[in-house]
Amino acid sequence: MAPATIRGGRAVAPAALLVVAALLAVVAFAPRGASAALSCSTVYTTLLPCLGYVQSGGKVPPTCCAGIKNLVSRAGSTPDRRAACSCLKSIAARAGGGPYLSRAEGLPGRCNVQPPFKISPDVNCNSVN
Repeated sequence: MAPATIRGGRAVAPAALLVVAALLAVVAFAPRGASAALSCSTVYTTLLPCLGYVQSGGKVPPTCCAGIKNLVSRAGSTPDRRAACSCLKSIAARAGGGPYLSRAEGLPGRCNVQPPFKISPDVNCNSVN
């Protein structure tokens, strides 16, 4: 499978995209705000600004942290948080660990957001409240 490209023609490793989506969607599980239906598509789109950091490291873009905080505010109900968790868990499992997953796991702390559980392919989404 050929890597996806983002604006500017930059190649994106599929594993990096999967890990970014996984990491940041998990952050959406923190209880806050009103309930909103979160689809995997919404999670991916919202977290896309984090892709460059997860793929290459460096400085976390402010738009990445804004996306994480946006997801946290939109995931107001237990069913929404569990749905986002399931989506991200699947992505994390396909990423295979390594530096992408490590950088993704560290994003909430870099953005001053506390997720209610560790971002992991082994997370039990049924325990998310």
